[in-house]
Amino acid sequence: MDPYVEMDSVEAGEDRPGPEEAERREDGAGAGPGTGITALSLPYQVVVAVALAVVGVFACVHLAMVFLHVAPSNTLTQRHGQAVDDWIYPEFEQNWKLFAPNPLQQNLAVEVRAEIAGEGGELRTTDWIDLTAQDITAIRYNPVPSHSQQNELRRAVDFYRSSHSDDNRPNGLRGRLSERYIHRIALLRLDSDPSLHGSDVRRIQLRTVVRPVPAPDWSSEKTDATPSHRDLPWWRVTDADRPAGTDRSSTETGR
Repeated sequence: MDPYVEMDSVEAGEDRPGPEEAERREDGAGAGPGTGITALSLPYQVVVAVALAVVGVFACVHLAMVFLHVAPSNTLTQRHGQAVDDWIYPEFEQNWKLFAPNPLQQNLAVEVRAEIAGEGGELRTTDWIDLTAQDITAIRYNPVPSHSQQNELRRAVDFYRSSHSDDNRPNGLRGRLSERYIHRIALLRLDSDPSLHGSDVRRIQLRTVVRPVPAPDWSSEKTDATPSHRDLPWWRVTDADRPAGTDRSSTETGR
């Protein structure tokens, strides 16, 4: 800088900025427009704010509905229980209860076997086929398993057990409906089995297998891991039980 120009500036009364002031000026000189939402124009800011508000309200409503669904019975659930169920089912179904003192300690499996007629009319009985294992295989490593794979068999068994006595006697029309429901599910599974596809299935039998969950290694609790079985009666397959378009005149009718 020319020393004569610097002397003229001092004589003119101009204050030279100090080091800190000069640094602040340099930082401010490169400042550009705002970032994030402040960089948007006003209309876009309004749209983003409304979208965030909608998402926030939806999240709060969803959390409240899930809490009411799993919470013990109270005044809100008694008065608005139907609205809560409409929100939860079927996409957000929960199969556990809040504050449950006794979590499930058993694994329940459903197995089926069939009596098949050969070409010469001779009958043979298949081995037990684990339907629950098929569902577990379909669910494992599947990010979006279907509700039928997760709940169909479990719901069918719960329906059957709640509408039958311990000796498999149906409790009225509801019990008979549960029989047809679970047997038709089993028949559809057998029909999709490659080893049995197209076979003349005359009768089927289901059984439930309950396997206690063993205690962890660090626990001193002793559990009996022996599975227990409950055999359901044999069910004679009729044409009405078969998928649409399937007709085998040789099939026995009645139960």
